Amino acid sequence: MIRLRTATLEDLPVILHWDEQPHVQDAGGDPDWNDWNWEGELGRNVPWREFLIAELGGRAIGVVQLIDCREEKSHYWGSDCPEHSWAIDIWIGEEDELGKGHGTAMMRLAIDRCFARPLCNDILIDPMADNICAHRFYESLGFKLQGPRRFGPDDCRVYHLTRADWRHGAHNA
Repeated sequence: MIRLRTATLEDLPVILHWDEQPHVQDAGGDPDWNDWNWEGELGRNVPWREFLIAELGGRAIGVVQLIDCREEKSHYWGSDCPEHSWAIDIWIGEEDELGKGHGTAMMRLAIDRCFARPLCNDILIDPMADNICAHRFYESLGFKLQGPRRFGPDDCRVYHLTRADWRHGAHNA
């Protein structure tokens, strides 16, 4: 069973290792644009973001980031996103953990965590435009395509999920 816990500086070595994995780099877009300052950000508690470690049987297998799209400091999502919308990013660290249902479990926990916030009514995600597997994955969870969008040098597809769609079982279709 997958569980999510707050990421700490103690997780830094494994996260840095995962960042070097080809499947993680391929999904992340331009490394100069998407360079994470893990050492500076882990352990920094801000109300608009959570970094979480996904564990399976006490073993770290991935990372989840949740952000309030309007409140996060880089303004990555711009000002045109719905108020109180959250965004999710996930990484499964080792390639041999892919295709085992871990991503689905991680996303369901992350979605539930976002919608546990009473004001959150929308969740956004932004997979790379050429990542067809990710598009199918998010659509299977009930996310609907909003359209293409360029974030810095990266061509992405923005998807959204509403609280109503999640509650009405869009993810079980």
